Amino acid sequence: MSAHLFNSIEKNLAYIREVFRDNDDLIIRELEVGDIFNVRMCLVFIDGLINKEYLTEYAIEALLREEEIKSFTLKGYKTSIFEAIKKQILYSADIKAKAKWDPIIDAILSGDTLLLVDEFPQGLIIDTREPPSRGIQEPQTETVVRGPRDGFTESIKINTSMIRRRIKDTRLKVKMLKVGRRSKTDLALMYIDDIVDKKLLDEVNKRISAIDIDAVLDSSILENLIEDNYLSPFPQMENTERPDAVAAAIYEGRIAIVVDNSPFVLLAPATLGTLMQSSEDYYTSWVEASLVRFFRQLGLFLLFLPGPLYVALTAYHPGLLPSKLIYFVAASRINVPFPAIVEAVLMETTMELIREAGTRISGPIGTTIGIVGGLIIGQAAVEAGIVSPLMIIIVAVTTIATFVIPSYEYSAGFRIVKFGFFILAGFLGLYGITLGIIILLSHLAKLNSFGIPYTSPYSGLGIDEGDLKDTLVKGPIQSFRMRPGFTHPKNKRRMRRDKKDE
Repeated sequence: MSAHLFNSIEKNLAYIREVFRDNDDLIIRELEVGDIFNVRMCLVFIDGLINKEYLTEYAIEALLREEEIKSFTLKGYKTSIFEAIKKQILYSADIKAKAKWDPIIDAILSGDTLLLVDEFPQGLIIDTREPPSRGIQEPQTETVVRGPRDGFTESIKINTSMIRRRIKDTRLKVKMLKVGRRSKTDLALMYIDDIVDKKLLDEVNKRISAIDIDAVLDSSILENLIEDNYLSPFPQMENTERPDAVAAAIYEGRIAIVVDNSPFVLLAPATLGTLMQSSEDYYTSWVEASLVRFFRQLGLFLLFLPGPLYVALTAYHPGLLPSKLIYFVAASRINVPFPAIVEAVLMETTMELIREAGTRISGPIGTTIGIVGGLIIGQAAVEAGIVSPLMIIIVAVTTIATFVIPSYEYSAGFRIVKFGFFILAGFLGLYGITLGIIILLSHLAKLNSFGIPYTSPYSGLGIDEGDLKDTLVKGPIQSFRMRPGFTHPKNKRRMRRDKKDE
């Protein structure tokens, strides 16, 4: 089959029908315009992906105005009828002429409409896209008390426009790409040209261009394909539903990757510092934000250490506990038939099952499952002598600490690591926990995100002025004169306070 369109509209329609064989949602609307010239045309589109009202009003109605085609021809219009339709008759804002089938087929599958004119080996692509999508809503996973309430949707056009609304700068670049041999998923790289590091941009482009897969259905699939170490339980890219968070990251010199059909935008690179930050930190006072960040860091340790410490101290090192606490622990475990490691793993597994059940069943039923699991099962387990009351308290604290971490994927990584610490504590006690901490820190220190050390800016001696003011604590906004140095921005200064800074 030819890669180029034919001169005959019959042959072109035959080709289209062959390519879209057995697709009943393909619509071919044939037109004949003019009693004298008898111009044959047809419109081809996918039902459900286009705005039919727009197509009817600005394309079909315009094409059926016979007098206009006559006037363009009778007045000796210097170009062909095809050019007259393109430049004078159609009212659509975005029209492109294509002579090859590949881009035309891709456009039809994306929701555009193809206009064919008899005796012309070209087609006009009319932008009529209106795929099914939900409206703009408040983000479900990143709620804030104070701050913008709009969140991303599954439409790439809406998402890019929400980001551009916050960055009114001609140097903001939107580079459109496609991934997936069959899905041909649209994605957009967004960055500020005079801020982003060229090496970082080249690395992102290189990894995306190397993808060879049938389909990319969500940004999480793309994330797994381009991250540095897919074997690590920790995310090496940040994802967010908030346009304000993406705009702030772009201003810092990071790159946003917007994937069609996904309400989550990826940010590269990601570090330990960025994954522990929340949008609300920048909408409250710096004192409050710093205090909240301190509790987040505390919550990170409470997420994976209390359970293993309980196992190690009760099984191997009870002498390290105060005497009264030893008596309390011994009394609470007097009827428990299992070793501490079995008791801890049993309760943690139960909590993971309850969490997964609540996630799969949303709404009031999911809330009910959480209450039933947390109260009734826990109380029944204590009364039955299967677990000790102290173990219930520890599991409750670790579960609450999970939701303190802003990044769900980051906290999930530590939840996975926690089971490894249980095994080490059960066999080696505190020595096992110490060994686990060494292995964990070594892994984090070795991890990179697009060539940027994952532990930035804590690792290394070359810490820039703009780094530590927005990590463990948040400084006043007046002190944010420099951009974070871990992204290696070309333009490092983002605020000038007086003329000597010019």
